Amino acid sequence: MNKGLKFLGIVTSLGMLIVLLQGALVTQTESGDACGQTWPLCYGEVLPEERTVQTWIEYTHRIVSAIMGIVVIAFSMWAWKAIGHLRETKPLAFLAIFAIILQGFLGAAAVVWGQSDAVMALHFGVSLISLASVVLLAILVFENDRPRSYWSASMNKGTKWLIYGSLIYTYIVVYTGAYVKHTGAGGACMDFPLCNGEWFPVLEGLVGVHFGHRVAAMTLWALILILLIQLYRQHRNHKPLFYSGVLAFLFISIQALSGVLVLFTTFHLAMTMFHALFVSLLFSCLSYTAMIAIRSN
Repeated sequence: MNKGLKFLGIVTSLGMLIVLLQGALVTQTESGDACGQTWPLCYGEVLPEERTVQTWIEYTHRIVSAIMGIVVIAFSMWAWKAIGHLRETKPLAFLAIFAIILQGFLGAAAVVWGQSDAVMALHFGVSLISLASVVLLAILVFENDRPRSYWSASMNKGTKWLIYGSLIYTYIVVYTGAYVKHTGAGGACMDFPLCNGEWFPVLEGLVGVHFGHRVAAMTLWALILILLIQLYRQHRNHKPLFYSGVLAFLFISIQALSGVLVLFTTFHLAMTMFHALFVSLLFSCLSYTAMIAIRSN
């Protein structure tokens, strides 16, 4: 049913993933200032005369973001009308629209007025929320074809809070990773698992920022492993819930491996983009797991 809405949901989800990766590319290539301090124009021009690689990276990111902003609003309004009877639809539609607007505002503010490293790290976090809300809304469109009982699960409070805690902690870890990039702390520890030859370096300055993120990321891997074990023990027969746990562990494992490879390849662009991709998939996957947990009685 409603094939058009399903197709738009898939397109919108993929488009938001592209926007997020474009934003990561802008950061990795330091292209944020490549259009000067004018927005939405580039150097005050519709088509900039200065056509460097960095300029085109920044400018195409703006164009795609603007297009996807319109698409997200259209998809959210259509979903509101078509599947508004599902209790998650309206909150997610509102969140998707709010997040894409906030995401654009933070990007524009960074160009025009400049932002601190802390606020710029938050920009990536808002992008994750924007992506996850669209993905969940698209999933709801597909869920609407099956009985509600198929997508619901009865779970105890301990499991529910483990899911919620994993999602919240993932967001915190993502923020610390973005903060590492924006502060230039990525090269503060150039070996692994040691940090500059030490197991426990002095946690000062950029070394503290980098090592703090490293410890937080390893803790997250262990937390999601515990979550997977819990889901296997209690919900392995509930396919949507258990498979989301399996995917979450797969994503965090690839994410951890890509983080190590970022160091060993001296911050190769492909590896850093790979790193951003899988943390995006991880957050969306855990968001879906949390949505199932919210439904449980």
